[in-house]
Amino acid sequence: MKILLVDDHELFREGIKLLLANLAEDVVFAEAPSCAAALAHPSGSPLDVILLDFHLPGTQGFEALRALRAHFEQPAIVVLSAEENPALIVQAIDEGAAGFIPKTSSHAVMMAALRLVLAGGTYLPPHALLGAASPTTTTQQPGDPLAELTPRQVETLRLAMQGKANKVIAREMDVSEATVKAHLSASFRALGVRNRTEAVFTAARLGLKI
Repeated sequence: MKILLVDDHELFREGIKLLLANLAEDVVFAEAPSCAAALAHPSGSPLDVILLDFHLPGTQGFEALRALRAHFEQPAIVVLSAEENPALIVQAIDEGAAGFIPKTSSHAVMMAALRLVLAGGTYLPPHALLGAASPTTTTQQPGDPLAELTPRQVETLRLAMQGKANKVIAREMDVSEATVKAHLSASFRALGVRNRTEAVFTAARLGLKI
């Protein structure tokens, strides 16, 4: 597994390498102190994950995320930042990030988040979902689209809000991955959304608790 660390602080990069050394067998790290340096990464050296600091010298923030997403087709890009604004986190996911990990996260949370991303899931910190919820929609009302879902569909959506991959949800619910996908598809239709990310944020705004 190869991980590209894009952060302008060498000490932080060294710390991340120590923390993630046991993420998988044969983890190899590449490093870049800027977005420009990351974009110069050799094309013949494929990457699995890019860990991107949000504040870099030169190109930074969403501009850096867009540039890396356009340049690298395969690796998952995970923003690792001191920012914790729910609206900013939502936009990062919308811009193509596979996850957003606050730098205040524990080692265990970081490892779990990256394992989820590697399994094909999307990681969002719980407070981002809570921040997306509207205080005026904390309980179901008549006509609430959540009321159209079966208990199993609601449970599937709740587990998706926790950032769990379909494989993990299937195991916890003792169903097939195909059933999980069917439950999520039903949720998308009921909520009027197009994908998993929109679904979890819409469900949070409607008051579904994680």
